[in-house]
Amino acid sequence: MTTNSLLTLIETTPFTADHCVKCNICTSACPYAAVEPRFPGPKTVGPQAQRLREPGAPSPDHAVDWCSSCGICTLVCPHGVKVMEINTQAKAKIVEDEGMSPRNWFLSRNERWGRWGTPFAPLLNFALHSRPLRLIAEKVMGVSARAPLPGWAGYSFRGWWKKEQKRHPQPAPASDRDRVVYFHGCSTNSYEPHIGKLAVAILEHIGLHVEIPPQTCCGLPAQSNGDFPGARKYANRNIETFLPYAQRGIPIVGTSSSCITAIKGDYQHVLGLEDEAARTVAEHTFDFMEFLAALAQEGRLPLDFRPITRELPYHAPCQLKAHGMGRPALDVLDLIPGLRVWEIDADCCGIAGTYGYKVEKRAISEAVGWKLTQQVHESGSDTVVCDTETCRWQIAALTKTRTIHPIELVAAAYGLTVDGYDLPIPAGAEVGLNASVKV
Repeated sequence: MTTNSLLTLIETTPFTADHCVKCNICTSACPYAAVEPRFPGPKTVGPQAQRLREPGAPSPDHAVDWCSSCGICTLVCPHGVKVMEINTQAKAKIVEDEGMSPRNWFLSRNERWGRWGTPFAPLLNFALHSRPLRLIAEKVMGVSARAPLPGWAGYSFRGWWKKEQKRHPQPAPASDRDRVVYFHGCSTNSYEPHIGKLAVAILEHIGLHVEIPPQTCCGLPAQSNGDFPGARKYANRNIETFLPYAQRGIPIVGTSSSCITAIKGDYQHVLGLEDEAARTVAEHTFDFMEFLAALAQEGRLPLDFRPITRELPYHAPCQLKAHGMGRPALDVLDLIPGLRVWEIDADCCGIAGTYGYKVEKRAISEAVGWKLTQQVHESGSDTVVCDTETCRWQIAALTKTRTIHPIELVAAAYGLTVDGYDLPIPAGAEVGLNASVKV
């Protein structure tokens, strides 16, 4: 066996458990172990229990189900143990042995419910705001009545994009250097299409030709609920779609940090898709703000920003922090004159994808999010900035504030607006909006 193959073997997720020295740094940093006594911590159910998990044998500890897979444990481990990834694979083994509950299957198929629910948006949105109906759903399905479910937009981003291409066809660029592929994700397609519209407006303002090929769910909801076969189907479809672009060096950018970091890392380290195709796509995939920050470093990002006189709190999602890309949103927003955005000192908002939607885990989710809630209230801000949609919905539910994606501030500073979108700037703020571009 060659040295390279040996290194590949010891870096494979299950084998990283052997790097664990039981220092318990991961458990000390885990926000869920701090509030839930039934969860003994990521070290205990992760690398420690991994040594007892024989291939094909049942999982020795069901306490791993209380793990949220937020990734903070992997982030803080000084020895490179993929703790969150080990725990997620252990949860998948339990599902493989015992099956998946209807509730968890429902939560892992967000892409379907988004598409199927769009034609019935008014009726479904009424149900989401009906306390009696939510309580019935809680009893029947186990989805918490307090969980911040999103409302359907009533149309899809992809539908808008098809019409936009017919109305305003764009000529092909001279080279691939001026092309970019946009991954919109399920949330933007069904619930927040204005995020996708603003993403397109910003990329075109930069001078890039935007391409949006057919795509599906990133697979993270299925992965988080232990449905690895379903998650791999989603992942393989996306890899097949984006590989030709990645092979040509065309960047793939997305506005959902959780989706993008799944493509960048989870496909390989959690789902085990470690072939050349998955690696190539991962290497050319970027979070939207990460991409803008890279353009700024290269001198390719237009700096024609209008000033915004605001001071706003920012929450960095767990998935983004776990991928070691820094805080690209803060780097970009710092370029806008007059705008000061400061990071909230809280590790996790508590939602953890679908974790905080489950009735038995909702109280845990809210307890984890309490530190963030306190800081937002103390700041007195009416708006919070965050890159990931489920985190934004959670923060809005806990703090009763407006939550926005960083690109909404970038679009406002560029003077870009889209139909059906209210700029997150109050009257009297020093920002020029007269030269807006309708998308």
